[in-house]
Amino acid sequence: MTAHLPLSAQIAAALDWWREAGVSYAYSDEPQEWLEEIAQEGAPPQGAPPPMMRARPEPPPPPPRPRLGGEVDQWPKSLGDFAPWWMNEPTLDPTGAPGRVPPRGPVGAALMVVVPMPESVDAQSGQLLCGPQGKLLSAMLRVMGLGSDDCYIAAALPRTMPAPDWDLLRNEGMGAVLAHHIALAAPRRLLLLGDRILPLLGHDPSQKPALLSLINQSEAGHGRPEAGTDASGIAVLVAQDLGMLLENPRRKAGFWRSWLNWPDGLDGIRD
Repeated sequence: MTAHLPLSAQIAAALDWWREAGVSYAYSDEPQEWLEEIAQEGAPPQGAPPPMMRARPEPPPPPPRPRLGGEVDQWPKSLGDFAPWWMNEPTLDPTGAPGRVPPRGPVGAALMVVVPMPESVDAQSGQLLCGPQGKLLSAMLRVMGLGSDDCYIAAALPRTMPAPDWDLLRNEGMGAVLAHHIALAAPRRLLLLGDRILPLLGHDPSQKPALLSLINQSEAGHGRPEAGTDASGIAVLVAQDLGMLLENPRRKAGFWRSWLNWPDGLDGIRD
């Protein structure tokens, strides 16, 4: 009967039949290369070189670390001003950790003793070398015939550090600070107790220090010293640090021989 209907009515009847059957779209079982077509739309022309990958922007370099001690022209000009600066100058210890200990002793002392750092107990007492190492040093000085008024006691670092990077400290200016400290103290002689101190002052660690007569101030990074603050020309004796002397008493004999062999011996200190 539908054959007698107009063609448009036949098409409408067919669509109504499929719609009532729940079919709204026409489907095909043949695969279509849609993804390939989409990929080809953004592809470069055949034979063209592939596009270069866009490089990620490099992060900006970190800001330079401040030089230890800050600007040289702002350093203290007298030993009396050095201790407050040593205790409060923020660039000397950028971490801001507590525990700094001041040096002690008079200017122009017969002997200046420098140790690597304060003892762990010094921060509580506020006095440098008040623990076992300090007791050993006091006994040594008594045997040498030196009292507290004859010596200036200092440390190369302002506080105790578990594992300091000495090469980094020197490159960042701690050796220059130490050279300036020695110049302000103006001792007649200098005793360095620790083999990590001398490289701060410009000594080549591959060379045996033995008995030295100069501090290489330029190599320490101090630059041109100000008038009256030149540390060169001070006689220097280098020995093992107090901790090692405590651990092995035999080393004390070696130190005593070096002390007696220092030019002019004890007389050079007491004159």
